[in-house]
Amino acid sequence: MPSFHFETVWHLDAPLEAVFDALADSLHWPDWWPGLVEVRQLVTGDEQGIGRTQRFVWKSRLGYGLRFDIRITRVYRPRLIEGEACGDVVGIGRWQLQAKQTGTRVRYLWQVRTVRPWMGLLARVARPVVVWNHHAMMRDGRTGLARHLRARAHLGNGGRW
Repeated sequence: MPSFHFETVWHLDAPLEAVFDALADSLHWPDWWPGLVEVRQLVTGDEQGIGRTQRFVWKSRLGYGLRFDIRITRVYRPRLIEGEACGDVVGIGRWQLQAKQTGTRVRYLWQVRTVRPWMGLLARVARPVVVWNHHAMMRDGRTGLARHLRARAHLGNGGRW
């Protein structure tokens, strides 16, 4: 089956801890990430979140759906969250955060292979469109997260970090 290696970098005008907290709170991602239909808790995990398993249901811009579980394998607060995916795709996802003078740099690595035969066919025939779709959904996520963080800052402390 085809495999994909995506790297996405976001620059957010928000403190490292605030960005980490929002990314660690994936049950609420559908509140701000367009295309993410549902996140459901399957396993709680330990106090750091290791072992936490959640089911993600996405609807792509191309109209197809993806369903996969993510089991958290590593957490180094506030710099790293890593998990293993299984379901329609299999692989790893890794959020890496770094404080910058102007906010937070977020790097997301998504290394997966498709599992369903129709996805493999789509990836072979229309790989550039699948890649475009991934990048578009990640841009939507960045925009939604930035909006979410601004709203939280505004509500939490008079609009200042």
